[in-house]
Amino acid sequence: MSTTLQSSSAAELVRAPLFVDVVSDVVCPWCYVGKRKLETALARWRADQPDVAATVRWHPFELNPDLPVEGIPRTAYLEQKFGGKARAVEIYTRVRAVGAEVGIPFDFDRISRQPNTRDAHRLIAWAQQRGDAGALVDRLFRAYFIEGRWIGARDELAALAAGGGLPDDEARAMLASDAYRAEVEAEYREAQEAGITGVPFFIFNGRTAVSGAHDPDVLLEAIAAARADA
Repeated sequence: MSTTLQSSSAAELVRAPLFVDVVSDVVCPWCYVGKRKLETALARWRADQPDVAATVRWHPFELNPDLPVEGIPRTAYLEQKFGGKARAVEIYTRVRAVGAEVGIPFDFDRISRQPNTRDAHRLIAWAQQRGDAGALVDRLFRAYFIEGRWIGARDELAALAAGGGLPDDEARAMLASDAYRAEVEAEYREAQEAGITGVPFFIFNGRTAVSGAHDPDVLLEAIAAARADA
């Protein structure tokens, strides 16, 4: 996530690309909401800046880094995190309402296991090296929060990658290896060292940060501040 800050002339600033670094976890419902709100903000920004490139880069954060590779039953997770399902239902009722506002039909009842997301982050890092990982991130969110798919399984992850047009055999080979493991672990440590304790976390042009799934207007203000501060 490291960036080099440089001053720019007014003319250069108009043409300068926009870089958005997003720190998130694919089992974080607010990250899914935040992605939708970011997409809305960028669509509005691009309408005003059609000739300026905007690039979104995804960075890992693990909400549950100590979960076993095979995950744990969802009921056990809810007990650990919220003290039981009743409290979880209360919290998720609000998340469902906010999700509906941005077109996400959360279906928490379909989730049967809580996964370790290390492999999912490795897959995102691999996809990002090949180009834009945004579509894969969206597929992972949808698979987990709407379809109740087990994204802790490498076969499932490879299938999700293939469904988005990425090569199935290469995805499987990567997941079976240790590729991107060190990179994901290093980026997670970097996020912690930077003081990031919650996600989603957005960084615009390496200058302006926004923590949380804020509305598009807030994100647009951050974009404007980041570009004005160049």
